[in-house]
Amino acid sequence: MDRWVGKVAIVTGASSGIGAATVQALARAGMTVVGLARRAERVEELKKSLPPDVGSRIHAFRCDVTSEESIVNAFGAVERQLGGVDVLINNAGVSKQSCTLLTPGNSDDLRTVLDTNVMGLVLCTREAFQSMKRRQIAGHIVNINSILGHKYVPFPNLNLYMASKYAVTAITETLRNDLRNEGTKVKVTSISPGIVRTEMIPEGNQFADTPMLDAEDIVGAILYALGTPAHVQVHEVIIKPVGEMA
Repeated sequence: MDRWVGKVAIVTGASSGIGAATVQALARAGMTVVGLARRAERVEELKKSLPPDVGSRIHAFRCDVTSEESIVNAFGAVERQLGGVDVLINNAGVSKQSCTLLTPGNSDDLRTVLDTNVMGLVLCTREAFQSMKRRQIAGHIVNINSILGHKYVPFPNLNLYMASKYAVTAITETLRNDLRNEGTKVKVTSISPGIVRTEMIPEGNQFADTPMLDAEDIVGAILYALGTPAHVQVHEVIIKPVGEMA
């Protein structure tokens, strides 16, 4: 991680779970970290819980990744205030488990899943790449995918979530080709966890006996991918808890 000390990382969905854990880890590794979140106040609270030298490297920016205007404004602010972005962690994701594909009146929920998990990821990547290209930076883009982006599992009420993660798998490969065609050395990595113990897991006993990963387990994979030599690109990391059936 030495090559990234003092460089700027943007983490989407930074207010909780994998995003919050990633913000902390990258700041501890010496990066300047921008946490993008609708609940930016939670990123500010996170800063206060850390040692001052670590917390001072964290910046909270309010951003709704379902809004192109919000994304463009946030990345523009990072460009003006911090000089641009070197690493992007596309972590923001949502699952609307209140409906199926056939539920009447489900349009808003379905659009939220696609706008967050697919279009938000693509638009954040576009803005990050333009920043890297302008400064001729060999940056790194990490997409937080899912095991559900590689295989069908008949969990109830996943509606478009699984399709959105299949899209992330295809988008990652498309980006890799686009980045090569652009003649850049920007890397892109997909990290696909099994079930992770975060706020996305429904309350109750439904998953009481289900093996789960912790957010820090995913952060370890992010740090590994970022820490590889310049000529090494980690394409895909699949991480599952021991005993998971999916």
